Amino acid sequence: MSASEGAPKPPEPSGVDLARVALRAAKEAARARGEATQQRKQARRGGGLRSGARADGRDPMALGSAINRLITERGWETPAAVGGVMGRWPQIVGEDLARKCVPERYDEDERVLHVRCDSTAWATNLRLLAPQLVARLNEDLGHGTVQLLKVHGPSGSVRRYGPLRAHGSTGPGDTYG
Repeated sequence: MSASEGAPKPPEPSGVDLARVALRAAKEAARARGEATQQRKQARRGGGLRSGARADGRDPMALGSAINRLITERGWETPAAVGGVMGRWPQIVGEDLARKCVPERYDEDERVLHVRCDSTAWATNLRLLAPQLVARLNEDLGHGTVQLLKVHGPSGSVRRYGPLRAHGSTGPGDTYG
């Protein structure tokens, strides 16, 4: 007698068991097909909602995605990055300096950041710190984004009338530089 003859045979699956096995296999195959179809649809529509039967440019998208797309399409990457630096100005230059000196604008063509200080003493101090500040800004924004830091003193109001007003003068020149 061989080993295979002496061991009891497992019972043959009955019709109900075969049906359960076939149903389980069919469900798993359908689930896999459904997941694959869902992933293709998701990829086609870019992960968002759709406006109709076919994907097109009118489909809604997340606000962040829309803003990033607009910035890229218009070529505003550098001005947007510099705008972010202006928002983080106190972290970049320090609280003391940020209270006295404020970035006003960025000229992208000349790569110049204009900074206004509230006194000539702070303007002089910032002019001395300009090379280190430009280096720190370029670390944050990318090499060569800011080539020059143009420091402006306080802007005084223009005196148009008064008894001590000389024709053609712009105000006291010794404190506004």
